[in-house]
Amino acid sequence: MPEPAPHAAPLAPETAAFHTTQSAFTDPGRHAGAYAGLPADPAQLARAARGLVIHRLEGTHLGYEIPERRLHHDAETRYLDDILHLILDRDSAPLTEQRAHDDRFIGIRRDFALLLCSFLRHAGIPARMRYGFADYFADDGFHADHAVTEYWDPHRGWLLADANVATEPPAGIDPLDVPRDRFLTAGAAWRAVRAGDADPSTFGVRTPETALVGEWFVGDALRLDLAMLNGAETLLWDVWGDGPTDDAGLTDTLRARYDRVARLTDPHVDLDAARALYLAEPELRVPETVLSLAPFLGARRVTLR
Repeated sequence: MPEPAPHAAPLAPETAAFHTTQSAFTDPGRHAGAYAGLPADPAQLARAARGLVIHRLEGTHLGYEIPERRLHHDAETRYLDDILHLILDRDSAPLTEQRAHDDRFIGIRRDFALLLCSFLRHAGIPARMRYGFADYFADDGFHADHAVTEYWDPHRGWLLADANVATEPPAGIDPLDVPRDRFLTAGAAWRAVRAGDADPSTFGVRTPETALVGEWFVGDALRLDLAMLNGAETLLWDVWGDGPTDDAGLTDTLRARYDRVARLTDPHVDLDAARALYLAEPELRVPETVLSLAPFLGARRVTLR
């Protein structure tokens, strides 16, 4: 049965249980003891996550020259227990204490969301990662690919939290309740593109090194968002299935598949149906081995836990 609409309560017990259970990616594992002092307040948890990570592209903004070895080593780390190991090995202080730049994990947007998702689940707050596009990192209408954490508020329903901007939010952005017209889930973006209401060339990833944009990228984002909803919070450059690498490779079959995923994940998540589709479709389900198109270590096959 579909989940309650946003701002509706209560959350179905089986849905709450699914989203408070740590996944293989969010489980603190051998570092679970470090969670003992964590608060239960989402805002405090978001600030804690922000204080443990530096985005690999924000060194200049912070006045910190990120060591090259950290760029190659940290940002290819998939699992939270390994991320926590790096953080705690550099500074064993409680996780609520902001780290010096030299002691933080060097990651990407996914890692802020992963930490917050794990913290919230530990606190008994249903949480899940979402993948899509944010327009608040550029002033030219570009929708940058982005990952956030969606969590359940018993009074207001599912809210979007962006730990990446927890301490310095852009104008008009509440980090604990990001407007859904400023962060579009992959499903929302796909529906807008398909309806002709959005230009697909304004969606994708744009860095000093590369630019990947287009309808194909929006469609492929649905693969990641569906996996995250099913507790497989992979690296954003982990690839599987038969998705294309440009718009010319999009087929009617692929568009129909993406249409189906979008219907189940936006504007509301039909968890039962989304899980059934994910488990039944090999092209959508995360396999045992993925192709990692890692920008630091290069393309390679990786067998997941």
